Amino acid sequence: MNAPAQKIPATDTTDTLLEIRDLEKRFSLTGDFLEQLKFKGGKLVRHQEHVHAINGVSLDIRRGEALCVVGESGCGKSTVARTVMGLLSPSAGEIRYDGTRIDNMSTRQLLSYRRRMQMIFQNPYASLNPRMTIQQTLEEPVRLHHPDWNRQQVVDQVERVMASVGIDPDWGKRFGHEFSGGQRQRIAIARALAVDPEFIVADEPISALDVSIQAQVLNLLTDAQQERGLTYLFITHDLAVVEHFGTRVAVMYLGTVCEVAETATLFANPRHPYTQALLSAIPRLDDDGPDHIRLDGEVPTPVNLPTGCVFHGRCPYANQRCREEVPTLQTLNDGVRVACHAVEEGRLPG
Repeated sequence: MNAPAQKIPATDTTDTLLEIRDLEKRFSLTGDFLEQLKFKGGKLVRHQEHVHAINGVSLDIRRGEALCVVGESGCGKSTVARTVMGLLSPSAGEIRYDGTRIDNMSTRQLLSYRRRMQMIFQNPYASLNPRMTIQQTLEEPVRLHHPDWNRQQVVDQVERVMASVGIDPDWGKRFGHEFSGGQRQRIAIARALAVDPEFIVADEPISALDVSIQAQVLNLLTDAQQERGLTYLFITHDLAVVEHFGTRVAVMYLGTVCEVAETATLFANPRHPYTQALLSAIPRLDDDGPDHIRLDGEVPTPVNLPTGCVFHGRCPYANQRCREEVPTLQTLNDGVRVACHAVEEGRLPG
């Protein structure tokens, strides 16, 4: 039987670059105020329905690391990424970058942070402007963030970043539709690096690519991290990628964080029942891996969230407390953070 969870003192946060606290994002299903008004029982009432995409997510991202956020489709991974980048406004919670709160800033106030924070999108076929040449695509962010630079300085910067990601200079005269998916994603990475950022959000950057190309793009991201000291928030559903690329892993289920751990620790000893089931599904050639854990029940809808722990309907260790009380992330003695009553109470089999 595993020992009950114990809280330990908070670690030093001086190396924390991004802090996410109690982040929530809801999307309305019932339109504006007038569309929400309905007659019910002879009375005019307001009816609201929301998709609860992310619910109370709290994460710290350390300088120089690659924090991978994993989970099945619809768990809120990409919503976290887009909210961090300011593409979506949070419904509640705070986001702090290098100690400064940024989620409540105006577009003008955020401009200085746009250079420090860049994003690589999932679909390389949609993320490049079809009307712009590759040269224009790479020059645009440089001109925006360095309005005082002359033409030659901009061209030199673009040449440097193209060389750093292995792009042929002749590509600059061509348009995005002339390239393959892997080549387009390489261009998208160059665009993100063109302004010399320190933090990059990569939202499933290899999921739309052939397997043969995925390794090349991952190697490119790894090389860029080592050469530039980059910090990554890496969104993916591919656990094989996480095992080789991630420094730490955050596992999400239905808009909540279940477990956060160092990559090697998580794969060697997953604590949360959902993490255990997720890792057991990885195909392996050897017989040493865990037996496949089959989860019963259906994934709840994010419109009507279950009470208590969002995973209790599929968890074999759930009890009455799990059905009534929402678990919070508890830090174990080895630094792993888990949101699970069964782990806290030592009810999981050892």
